Amino acid sequence: MTRYSVEPDVPEKTSKARGSHLRVHFKHCREIAHFTKGMNVQKCLKVLDDVLAFKSVIPFVKFTGGIGRKAQAKQCKAPGSKGRWPVKATAVYKNLVKNAIANAESKGLNPETLYISHAQVNRAPAGRRRTYRAHGRIGKYASQPAHIEIILTEKEEPVQKMEEEEREQISKKEAARRRFVKVGE
Repeated sequence: MTRYSVEPDVPEKTSKARGSHLRVHFKHCREIAHFTKGMNVQKCLKVLDDVLAFKSVIPFVKFTGGIGRKAQAKQCKAPGSKGRWPVKATAVYKNLVKNAIANAESKGLNPETLYISHAQVNRAPAGRRRTYRAHGRIGKYASQPAHIEIILTEKEEPVQKMEEEEREQISKKEAARRRFVKVGE
């Protein structure tokens, strides 16, 4: 049993999935997780399919250095219209979401009411290789893998507001008169 960074309040209403040391770019995974957190899982899978088909874009919010502007990024109100289509990271994240949905179904949860309540991406240790440079030097050639964890939670039914009885409206002056006790009558 692995340890998650967050433990849900009601474990019976949640399902989890995680991937460790995944060979996909950390920055791409972080942006995908940030974009999909809070989404319904059916909507999330549709968005991820659209990204794989280049019909919709993942908005880049934090790691925006050198990210080009895309017209599709305006649809999701990305700052500066910056976004990309990180295909490999999207495919890995989509598989994790599907795994979490399968875990939920095995617990007896309804997949239609699930939403992504927690999505977190951490940096994994870099995969180190080397590249050969001019004048006989050797440079580092590191990959930036990621740890991803997802928690799906079943949406709860909203609580009905209690009906209130009508109160009579009185002015401040009238309320003060009612509080005042007449002495000597």
